[in-house]
Amino acid sequence: MSARPSSSSPGGRITVALAEDHKVVREGLRRILEASGEFTIIGEAGDGIAAVDLVASTRPRLLVLDMGLPRLGGLEVIRQARRASPETLAVVLSMHDEPSHVAEAFEAGALGYVVKEAGTDELLQAIRLALTGRRHVSPPLDVKTVIEHARRAREKEPDPYDALTPRERAVLQMAAEGLTSKAIGSRLGISHRTAETHRARVAKKLGLRDRTALVRYAMTRGLLPHDGEIPPA
Repeated sequence: MSARPSSSSPGGRITVALAEDHKVVREGLRRILEASGEFTIIGEAGDGIAAVDLVASTRPRLLVLDMGLPRLGGLEVIRQARRASPETLAVVLSMHDEPSHVAEAFEAGALGYVVKEAGTDELLQAIRLALTGRRHVSPPLDVKTVIEHARRAREKEPDPYDALTPRERAVLQMAAEGLTSKAIGSRLGISHRTAETHRARVAKKLGLRDRTALVRYAMTRGLLPHDGEIPPA
């Protein structure tokens, strides 16, 4: 992949990277954005790690991403992508509409939060607002309510998730998806023993006694679909 940083294409359109694990959804997003005449899609990713790599190599003006990406969740993708390319703005697509999920997305650095039931007009509105530095969240929530929720959350006890390193967060995601330590090590380029050590540290920091507890925790964080099903190990 070419790694030419650019916030706009030669035709003056805004450069956009898409991160969504369902190909049919990515294709739909591509058609919507390109049909507007304002955007050029410069790359697509089907998982969180690939999304971070894509942003780092292409430096798009905008990243439109699903919150529930495999291998690395949307929140961590936003954090790492913004470190790799501070000028890249993020707009989230999500099936969750709880204030806590929106607040976490904003805290991570997103400027837009659009539920997947929303229409094309709302998605474009959220993107255009983000490009002017303004936030958007799908109704019935509003930005003021979400900011207040985040303020109250900060006044409570520290969140142990914040103590996890980026590598530990990636391991948490993959372990919750059912990957073994050997498979996690292979994906991250580390030994299975190192992966196992990371898993143990994650469990200790989060107070999780077994894999079921880990999966339930991942669901509450929006890292996995909240459908009550435990992925097979």
